Amino acid sequence: MTAASLSDLAFARAQMAMSLAFHIVFAVIGIGMPALMVIAEWRWLRTRDPALLELTRRWAKGTAILFAVGAVSGTVLSFELGLLWPTFMEHAGAIIGMPFSLEGFAFFTEAIFLGIYLYAWQRIPPRAHFGAGVVVAVSGALSGAFVVCANAWMNAPTGFRVENGTVVDIDPVAAMFNAAAPAQIVHMTLAAFAATGFGVAGVHAYALLRGTPHRAFHRAALQVALWVGLPAAALQPLSGDWSARGVAERQPVKFAAMEGHLQTGPAAFVIGGWPDAETLTHRGAIEIPGALSLLLHGNTSTSIPGVDVVPPRNRPPLGIVHLAFQVMLGCGLVMATLAAWGAWRWWRRRSGHGVALPDDRRFLWALVGAAPLGFIALEAGWTVTEVGRQPWILYEVMRTADAVTPMPGLRWSFLLFTALYVGLGGVVVYLLRRQVLKTGITPQMLGLTGEMPLPTPPEGLDLTGPRP
Repeated sequence: MTAASLSDLAFARAQMAMSLAFHIVFAVIGIGMPALMVIAEWRWLRTRDPALLELTRRWAKGTAILFAVGAVSGTVLSFELGLLWPTFMEHAGAIIGMPFSLEGFAFFTEAIFLGIYLYAWQRIPPRAHFGAGVVVAVSGALSGAFVVCANAWMNAPTGFRVENGTVVDIDPVAAMFNAAAPAQIVHMTLAAFAATGFGVAGVHAYALLRGTPHRAFHRAALQVALWVGLPAAALQPLSGDWSARGVAERQPVKFAAMEGHLQTGPAAFVIGGWPDAETLTHRGAIEIPGALSLLLHGNTSTSIPGVDVVPPRNRPPLGIVHLAFQVMLGCGLVMATLAAWGAWRWWRRRSGHGVALPDDRRFLWALVGAAPLGFIALEAGWTVTEVGRQPWILYEVMRTADAVTPMPGLRWSFLLFTALYVGLGGVVVYLLRRQVLKTGITPQMLGLTGEMPLPTPPEGLDLTGPRP
C-alpha cells in the first residue's frame, strides 16, 4: 500500500468516525426523547396538570428538531457506506440488507406518526394522540435496534460462506439475528435512555437550582427524566457485563485490548494507565491481580488470551481502545451510583423521612454534573466497538484497508463533511434555543389564570373534565 493510499484510508476512517460520532447523539435522542414525551402526556391524561401539557408540547417540538437533523446525518452516513467502502458494501449488501430495510420502514413510520403527533392535537381524541406518541417511541427504539443488528453482524459475521472469493449460501435472517445482536441491542437501548434521561434531568435540575419562578414545570420535567434515566443507568452495568462476556468469547483480542490484558495468562483488572504496544506493558496503571479472571471465569488463576495471541498487524490501537473503555466504564459507574442514590432517597421519602428529590440541592447539583456523562460514555463505547474491531471492517473476514474506495483525494471529502456537520450543529443549537429554550413560560401556559394552555380548545379535549 502506498503512502497516498495510507493517507486516504486515514481520511476515510476519520470521516466515518466523525459522521458516526455526530449522528449517534441524535440517534439516541431519537430513542430517548419520544419516551419522555409519551410519559409526560400519559401523566397529563391522568392528572390534567397544565404544566405537564406544556412540557409534552415543548418536548415534542424539540424531538421534531432533533429528528430532522438525525435524518439528515443518517442519510449522509448511508451514502458514505457506499462511497467510502464500496468493496464492503459489494459483499455485505445482500447479507445485511434486511436490517437496513427494516430500519427504513421504522424510520418512515416514526416520521409519519411524529407528524400526526405534532399537528393533530386539535383533530384527534386525546387517547388517539397519545397512541400516536407511543408509535413514535416504539418506532424510534426499533430503528436503533435494526441498525445495531447490522453493526453486531460486523462483529460476529454469520449467515454466509466465502467460496473462491465469492459470497455464497446467504441467509439474511441468520445474519440479522447474529450472536452479538441481543446484548448490543439491550446495551445500546439502555444507553440511549440513560444518556437522554440524565441530559434532560441536568437541564431542569439547573433551572431549579437557579430559583426559576416556574418550579412546577421544571419539577415535572425532572421527575419524568429521572423515571427514564435512573432505571436505565441502574441496569446498564448488568447489560455491560453481558456484552463484555460476549466480546470475550467472540472477539478475544478486542476484549484483551479494552481491558488492558496484554499478555496471555491470569488476567488482572487494570485501572488507568497506557499500554505500550511494543513491549506489551503498562505505564501508570493500577492492577488488581487475577480480578479479571475471577469476574470472567470465577477463578483468579484462569488463563485469558492477551493481545499477544495475534501478530501486531492484527491488533487494534491498544491505547485508544483501553482509554475509551475506561472512560465508558467510569461514566457508567458514576451514573449507576447516582441511580442508587436516587432510589435510596426516594425510599426514604416514601418512608416519611427526607425531602423529595427535586428539593434535594445536593442531588440536583450531582445531576447537573452528570448531565453529559451519558453522551460521553456513548461516544467512548462506540469507539471501543469500532476501533476495537480494527484492522477488520468485517471481523476476521475483510480488512478495513481492503474495503476502502480507490478514489483519491479523500481529504477534501473529509473537510467538506466536517463543514457540513459543523453547520448542522450550529443549526441545532440555534433552533433549540429559539424554539424550545428561549420561549417564555407564561401563566396561561401553566393554567395559572384559568385560561386554556392551548391556543384554541381542541375538539374532544376537556382540561377540566373528569379523568379518562
